Amino acid sequence: MESIAILEKPHALCIPFPSQGHINPMLKLAKLLHHNGFHITFLHTEHTHKRLLQSIGPDPLNGLPSFHFRTIPDGLPPTITRTNSGRDTPFLSQSMSTTCLAPLRTLLSELNHTSSSNVPPVTCIVSDGVMSFTLDAAQELGIPQVFFWTTSACGFMAYLHFRHLIEKGLIPFKDESYLTNGHLDTVIDWIPGMKGIRLRDIPSFIRTTDPENFMLNFLISETERAQKASAIVLNTFDALEHEVLAALSSLPKLPYVYSIGSLQLLLNKVKDSGLKSIGSNLWKEESGCLDWLDSKEPNSVIYINFGSAIVTKREKLVEIAWGLANSNKNFLWVVRPNLVSGANAVLPPEFMTMTKERGFLASWCPQEQVLSHPSIGGFLTHSGWNSTLESICGGVPMICLPHSAEQQLNCRYCCLEWGIGMEMSSDVKRDEVEMLVRVLMEGEKGKEMKKKAMEWRKIAEAAATSPKGSSFQNFDSMINRVLLSSKN
Repeated sequence: MESIAILEKPHALCIPFPSQGHINPMLKLAKLLHHNGFHITFLHTEHTHKRLLQSIGPDPLNGLPSFHFRTIPDGLPPTITRTNSGRDTPFLSQSMSTTCLAPLRTLLSELNHTSSSNVPPVTCIVSDGVMSFTLDAAQELGIPQVFFWTTSACGFMAYLHFRHLIEKGLIPFKDESYLTNGHLDTVIDWIPGMKGIRLRDIPSFIRTTDPENFMLNFLISETERAQKASAIVLNTFDALEHEVLAALSSLPKLPYVYSIGSLQLLLNKVKDSGLKSIGSNLWKEESGCLDWLDSKEPNSVIYINFGSAIVTKREKLVEIAWGLANSNKNFLWVVRPNLVSGANAVLPPEFMTMTKERGFLASWCPQEQVLSHPSIGGFLTHSGWNSTLESICGGVPMICLPHSAEQQLNCRYCCLEWGIGMEMSSDVKRDEVEMLVRVLMEGEKGKEMKKKAMEWRKIAEAAATSPKGSSFQNFDSMINRVLLSSKN
């Protein structure tokens, strides 16, 4: 009887894009599905799996008998030099979209015909939105396929309109001067649910003069393939992006879009210690930063982290460093090893000496715990969606320094729509860093932003933790109407 029950258990194959900002939310979603009765196979690339074993060891990947990790090759030749940053995205995307379907089919055949009674057949696939090759495998098996876009709703909506930007002659740019001649200030007033958007707010992949640019055309292809999915999932909540979510639901060719964020808040309700022990960080965390935060007064520390993918110039880091030093505020700064292009992220010795009593430098940290710590009063961020949502869930206002992808769009919404951010100039100067840190941490505007951030935190918690909350209900609906459906 027990083996029959196991074989009848739904089995979700979860496939993230192999970068930190995509793996983290997918793992949260997989844990939630497991908590709701699913057997989980979580599929990493071989390269990512090796990095995980190096950073967190094997134990955090062996949490539960019904939560398994498997690997497939990403197809990249050994001659390709990996930076383990966002610079890998184009050739990873190209390689995986053209080579990974065959090993995925092999894995599915193995999972569905295993001699072990402890692994039920795969009944649905949940893959990253930019891994649409998985759709072919799902269609061949006749099982539901859900695309999880790890962007904001406004970011996803913008990607959906890349082809329209081409048709209207706005992109690609005629020459490099279009980056500086005011063209980027063109108002885009025809994207549903998004008011006052400028061309500069559209994800940065449009900033090319090449009609054959791979990332531009790849994202057009992936968003068009999304129309064939059983459903689309976004890590956001209705109140935060209501107009855009409503507009997405009205697009005729798109499947139903489920907003089920914050996944972090949904997962916080789960008490299973085995699930909580399963890790996903590709860098070793320095948990000592939490002890350091414990020694600081409430709202007295500014946290600085530019995510897992950005590569920047050392000159910018130095300007930020001296801006922090001159602000006289406590800070926790994540400076990962590959943050600076072509060199280690070495900060000036004078800065290190000057700030040793009020600063903590870490190569990586448990960000969600940091942003929910009472001593954190502000966040200097690149405006990636994970960081933005985690900051909202922590009730922490932001200084936004967007770099690429849809970060500029997230920044605009933080600053102009949600009232919880201030944008920093991309031409980073220490005086502006100092000024914005002081405004955020002690100024009247900073206090207003903190109040607004706390309001958004309560709304986010209600959406995810109340049985009547939008995300709580959407998650339940997505499982029952899509993943447990016998039809694709």
